[in-house]
Amino acid sequence: MESVESEAMMMFPVILSGGSGTRLWPLSRSERPKQFLPIVTDRSMMQETILRTAILPNIRGPLIVASEAHGDMVAQQMAEIGVEPSAIMLEPEGRNTAIAIAIAAHWIVKAQGDGLMLVMPSDHVIADLPSFHVAIEQATPAALSGCLVTFGIRPSHAETGYGYIERGEILSDLAGVHKVAQFVEKPARDVAERYVAGGDHYWNGGIFLFTAQSYLRELALHAPEIAAASAEAMADAAHDGAAVRPEPARFRSSPNMSIDYAVMEKTGRAAVIPVDMGWSDVGSWDALWAVRERDANNNCLKDAALTIDSTGNLIYVDGGPPVAALGMHDCVIVSTAEGVLVMPRERSQDVKAIVEMLKGVSFRRPLAQAAE
Repeated sequence: MESVESEAMMMFPVILSGGSGTRLWPLSRSERPKQFLPIVTDRSMMQETILRTAILPNIRGPLIVASEAHGDMVAQQMAEIGVEPSAIMLEPEGRNTAIAIAIAAHWIVKAQGDGLMLVMPSDHVIADLPSFHVAIEQATPAALSGCLVTFGIRPSHAETGYGYIERGEILSDLAGVHKVAQFVEKPARDVAERYVAGGDHYWNGGIFLFTAQSYLRELALHAPEIAAASAEAMADAAHDGAAVRPEPARFRSSPNMSIDYAVMEKTGRAAVIPVDMGWSDVGSWDALWAVRERDANNNCLKDAALTIDSTGNLIYVDGGPPVAALGMHDCVIVSTAEGVLVMPRERSQDVKAIVEMLKGVSFRRPLAQAAE
């Protein structure tokens, strides 16, 4: 690729908004998942995700891939921050990230021939934006050369809830960018501790940079069924202003597969750039406690909450009754109009079990009786 073309290539933020955020129940629910909520700041997590790339050079309006059920919500949130999306891609059902990214890639190819895709989940926190922007700048030459670049988060502790990326040799003439040696599934505690101590492994945050053409070529090579389904779905897509609806039957014919399984773990073009940027996926109430401001007793209090002789708690009131905690330590208490949650912080990853249990339960009779 000629240098003039490289400098002129537009970058499209591709925002993946298919998650349901069940681990943040009762605040986050299927009809209004966490990415649409102002959980960490006064803006929603999606709005923060979009605004964090607004100052980048050659940036275009975002491409947002979301559920059909959330289309109006996406449009409203974009209008609130004065951002005009390039397109809002509305999926008839969730089929994971490989095809979600593919339909965005097809849109870019049809609209512009090619373009850089900065793929980001809509519900993550990045506290250090300058470091993120520097990493994007460093990753861009690799992406323009045909690499599929992922951003490896420098681990702050031995986390067992994330996948890891092992870096390989550094790519020649590409400062700070390494080949990917391997992707690793969520490890056991002792393995995670070894990874952190060794310094060659990074958390897999699900953030990528590559060109649309590069991604579609690798997808066709390693996951041809997804490639075919995405191409056919976009060939017959319906357009209504910014809203783009892939043809439902062809879209649903795609295998349900993440970009990691479909492409990144198979391609020889995977690259990783390590970055320390204050990242969190805010995937649990415990993670939210870690990223929000806390008082002298390590309590994080939101709205109508007070504590006595209590430490290390997250008390989050949003539309529910006020909460007073006495002698509580390392707990989560969430009060909303839809429900109340009380649990030890260390059980935050188990909230999904509650969501499953509540399916079909009526609160007109005791919960214990309903579960029998």
